[in-house]
Amino acid sequence: MWTHPFEKHLGQLALARECARLGARLRTIEILTGLTARTIFCLLRADECTPTRGRPPSTPEWYHGGTLLDRCEASIFVSGYRRLCDLGFESARALPSAYRQYLDLCRTRPRLSFDRAFDLARQLDGIWEVAEAGLSLQACNTCTCRYLSVVGARSLSNCDCPFCKLTARYFRDPRVQSTFPSVPLPDLSCLEWSLALRARLAELVA
Repeated sequence: MWTHPFEKHLGQLALARECARLGARLRTIEILTGLTARTIFCLLRADECTPTRGRPPSTPEWYHGGTLLDRCEASIFVSGYRRLCDLGFESARALPSAYRQYLDLCRTRPRLSFDRAFDLARQLDGIWEVAEAGLSLQACNTCTCRYLSVVGARSLSNCDCPFCKLTARYFRDPRVQSTFPSVPLPDLSCLEWSLALRARLAELVA
């Protein structure tokens, strides 16, 4: 939390740089930081990182009309964002951090732009020029994963959970497999050899 106007301004400038490097539009940076477009351009011109113009997305309908992979990746990002907010991070700070986490998890071909992530976060919390929340996080009764849904929606089954659908399709859909590649199990023989060596050394020292 900023305690001095100078600290606040430095924090706004740092946030503007971070968002621009993540691909944010100019208007998105304005809303997040409270800085004017002129200030942002002057700041980023020196960094050779000029943001694109245009308004950010402003409708939750994209999520409902998206593909299964779109909905899964959106839910992954929003779950990370909500977790950081619950830990006490301010929304403007949680957003870029959660987006970086999302990029690490979905590095093959991320479908979520920073501006889209920004819109999902504000539709979830009803902030940043959005009057009221249009989306909420709901926990699946079957897999316990949290996924995005309409505010007030309640589901007694897993029919709306994108992650349950993803699991059901995984082994027969190459697109799903390429987006979320399986991680090979470690070679336990190396671990066994290391443990045996440590045990032998311990016997020699004793």
